[in-house]
Amino acid sequence: MSSNLHQSGVRLLRMLGRHAETVMDVYLSGAVDEANADTGVLKKLTEAGILWRPEEDEGLRLTRSVRALLEEGLKDERNRQINANVGSALATIKTLADHYKEARSHSDYSAAEAYLADLSEHVYAFTENLRYSIRVLWGRINNEFGYVGTISAKIRENELAQSQVSELLNGLELFQFSELGEIASDIRELRKLLVTTLQETLSDCTQELSVVQARLLELLGRFRQIQGRTRLLRGWLLYTDMHPDYEPMDHVAHRKVPMLFNRAEAMLADAHVDVHNQSLEQELMEMVARIKSISRLDLKPVTKAAETSVVLSAAEDFDIPENPLKQDVEDYFVAVIDSGKRQSALEYLQEKALPWDSESWIYQVIGGFEGLSEEHKSFFELEPLGEPHPVYTGNFIIRDVELWLS
Repeated sequence: MSSNLHQSGVRLLRMLGRHAETVMDVYLSGAVDEANADTGVLKKLTEAGILWRPEEDEGLRLTRSVRALLEEGLKDERNRQINANVGSALATIKTLADHYKEARSHSDYSAAEAYLADLSEHVYAFTENLRYSIRVLWGRINNEFGYVGTISAKIRENELAQSQVSELLNGLELFQFSELGEIASDIRELRKLLVTTLQETLSDCTQELSVVQARLLELLGRFRQIQGRTRLLRGWLLYTDMHPDYEPMDHVAHRKVPMLFNRAEAMLADAHVDVHNQSLEQELMEMVARIKSISRLDLKPVTKAAETSVVLSAAEDFDIPENPLKQDVEDYFVAVIDSGKRQSALEYLQEKALPWDSESWIYQVIGGFEGLSEEHKSFFELEPLGEPHPVYTGNFIIRDVELWLS
């Protein structure tokens, strides 16, 4: 039996070598060009199981086993496929294990040896096919499905790979090692094949398939993002083709730049205190009040010999005298309220014969007006009287101010 297999294998390999050009032409084109091919050669290849015809009106194609051999030998990522039919392989392994146990129980050692060799071949072929499928998936991932030309095709290939990974994981769940352990019982050869070898391989492959699945999901998200941006760009190009006179607006001049163009990082402007903002007056005054002046010029060193007696007494009450200039300004405001008429600050100063300098008086009137709350300020109107500076433009010289009720 072994010699017959050897001779059949030699004849098959010689036939493949003799007709290598025809086989590769079929591999690359997908079907045989029967009009330009030798009929006798096609007949020999068909009888040898290298070519087959799916339908009567279809062309001759390579059988799946020969195509898989070429894909593996040529490292062809374009045509590699994954065999995710785990259930069929599991059923075959269980059947061969039962055949081996039966032949062994009947002391048919030659048949038992043949079944064990067949079982070993199926187990190692299954594990190798599983690892091969994972290598194919990693090959697709590493080149990001580079053998297809469009994003839509990449997404379809990604979804196909995800379905194959899910099918492989679901198939691996069919392996119940408690059941396989019962089948192997105490037979060392079966336990090595059905428990040790399969369990180690399936554990490693399950972990790697989980990593593959996560990577495929990451790639799918990237492809969909590229697809969305591509559609946006195509829509923009279509819009510009339909509106050739379109000119984009100056988005930089807008207060709020659209997110499509606002790609630069935000910049913080230089901060400064707005001393003209009256709503912050209270906070500014509190900040100034907390500033302390520390003078070390008048400090004298304290010696131990200088002993002074300290007498504690009740604190004396004292009053801070009111600023007379500020009081006169308040009287000026009251006089305007009582009269209800427009009144000049300098005229009031001369009329009351107040002892203040005119410039200081005007400054204090303006400061008193600005120091009013918003509610009280709304009752008055203050107008500066003067003329622009004759030399420096933009400067206004105030000679007097007038105050009246609004």
